[in-house]
This record gives sequence, C-alpha cells and structure tokens, in this order.
Amino acid sequence: MTALPALERRDFGVLPDGRRVELVCLRADGIEARVMTYGATLQALLVPDRTGRIEDVVLGHDDLDGYVETRSFYGATIGRYANRIARGTFAIDGETFTVPANDGKNTLHGGAEGFDRHLWEIAETGEGAEPFVRFSRTSPDGEGGFPGQLTTSVSYRLRAGELEIGFDAETDRPTVVNLTNHAFFNLGGTQNLTDVLGHELAIEADEFLPVGDGAIPLGAPAPVAGTAFDFRASSSIGKRIRAPEEQIRQGRGYDHNWCIRGASGGEPRLAATVRNPANGLEMQLLTDQPGVQFYSGNFLDGTSVGKNGQIHRMGDALCLEPQRYPDSPNRPDYPSARLDPGATYRHRSIYRFTHA
Repeated sequence: MTALPALERRDFGVLPDGRRVELVCLRADGIEARVMTYGATLQALLVPDRTGRIEDVVLGHDDLDGYVETRSFYGATIGRYANRIARGTFAIDGETFTVPANDGKNTLHGGAEGFDRHLWEIAETGEGAEPFVRFSRTSPDGEGGFPGQLTTSVSYRLRAGELEIGFDAETDRPTVVNLTNHAFFNLGGTQNLTDVLGHELAIEADEFLPVGDGAIPLGAPAPVAGTAFDFRASSSIGKRIRAPEEQIRQGRGYDHNWCIRGASGGEPRLAATVRNPANGLEMQLLTDQPGVQFYSGNFLDGTSVGKNGQIHRMGDALCLEPQRYPDSPNRPDYPSARLDPGATYRHRSIYRFTHA
C-alpha cells in the first residue's frame, strides 16, 4: 500500500462570495491534522487509541457549509481577543475603544466578525518529519473596533505524537491581542459521540478566576482548594459538575479561567492533562500562556449537527483554551494583553497524545 503524503492540499468548498477554501492535511507518526483556510481552523485531528483504532478527537462539520451557517467556533482561530471584554470597551493610553458587544453586554471572541469568520492565506508549507502549514492574515486598523493594523500568522506543525499550534502578531499602533485555538475535544471520538463527563482531568493551577454575570471575572484569583474547581489531582469532569456552588451555577458547569503555575512567555510548560479511561487515550496540553479557559460544553444544546450526523449536546466535548486572562484590557492587575509597535506577540501551545 502506498503511504499517504506528509502534506496534502484539497478543496473544501466555496464561500458565498465565491472564494475557495482549502483543506491542508498534515500527517506524521500515525497522527493526522486537517486544517482549513476559513478561520485558520482545525477541522479534524486523528490519533490512535490503545487498540490502534483511529479517533477524530475534535468536534466540527463534514463540510464548509456547517462552519459558515453556524458560528460554533469549532477548532477555529480566535481573535483579535479571545474570551470576553466587559461592556465592549477598554482604554489604551487614555483613549477609549469600543468593540461591538455580541455576548449580552460584553464582547466575546473578537466580536461578531472575529478571526474565525475570515479567510486566511496559506503563507508557507513544509513536509518531511515535521509537516506544517502557516496561515497569514492582515487585520486592518479599526477592524472590529480594535486599534492598529495587525499582521498575524497561525502555524500548525505535527511531530511525533503531538500537534503544535503557534501564533505570531505585529502591530503598527498600540493595541490588545489574545489569540487561541478553540478546539472542542472528545477523546472518545466523533463517530459515536458520548459525553466527556467520564474523562479525567488535571489542571496545573492553584487558583482560578471566579466570575459574575456575563462570565466576567470578579477580581483577583481565588484558591481552588476546597472547591469544585480543584483539579490539582486528576478527577473526572462529572464528579463535581453539579456541586451546589455559586460559580458552578454562574457557568452552568465549568467555563472559567485557571491561572497556570509557572512563568508565562517562555518554553511551553504542562498546563492540563485529560484522559479517557474507556480507550486509554490521553492528551497533555503544554503552553506558554498564563491561563487556560476550561469549558465543559455547557451550551451545546442539540441544535448543532456535526460530523457523521452526530447531534452535539451538553457535555459532549470540552475545551482547554490557552490564553491571557479574560477582560485583561480592563484589569491592570492581570497579565498584560497589550502589544506595541516593534514588539511581537507570540503564543505556543502543544497537544501531546499518548495511549495506555
């Protein structure tokens, strides 16, 4: 049997305005990542479990129409600002900027037309032992209300047992930047969905950010000790998801930022580990970001039909989104999301898979 190429490009459909969307397939050491130019999106991620069965472990759609018609953020690049900005306003050097609210009174994931709703260019590809693709896009000054022309690239690189996603950005005017990937993971695979409440999760954090109405952080980080948010030791996601705690009520489950131990901005360090006991598949997330938003799929409500005709219901997937803290532009006590001309925004996250 002829081996499949390390990198392959395919058509993935046509946008309503006639522009074509490409799908890039990367293959290395038994893992395959499929990423598309619309939204610089991770459309599929195929990895073997302990029996050798290949599982696609990210939710999404089988065709382009599913992504265009319903904005669910499946596997998408999120920007300019991932997560929430309170009241859709922030100030830089005394000047106030307004970004349109699309989540009640707040701005979520870049607003109504974030990076996930744009077509990216393929800037570079590479084959060999570590196949990769790099997407690029220039966001003009004022797009979505954000200041500065932002030149951005997103790279996907496969190596033995892992997928690395890298983000880089530069600006010509002081601005705020917070980029991430919004993959919805289910380590049981997307062929016959079952919920992830039995997945076991550990998060390398002693503190998290309690939130108020609209999921905006209330203030300083709080200890996880003694709460349903303590994942310092591995625990099933469903064990405390219905705990009688105010923060569980606020998020309808988990939808909070954990403050990852260790200094951010250097080499990626371990942030979280999730394991599916049913098939032995384990994923480690390593990142150079200060926080990780853990979301337990609380708002999957059965209205979205994904791959293989599967209906997506509450708890059918989890998200681990490495990023700056929510609402950082309005919180000088949080790690800064500011980017100035001459500086480069960098974010590196690694998704490492094993099975036992």
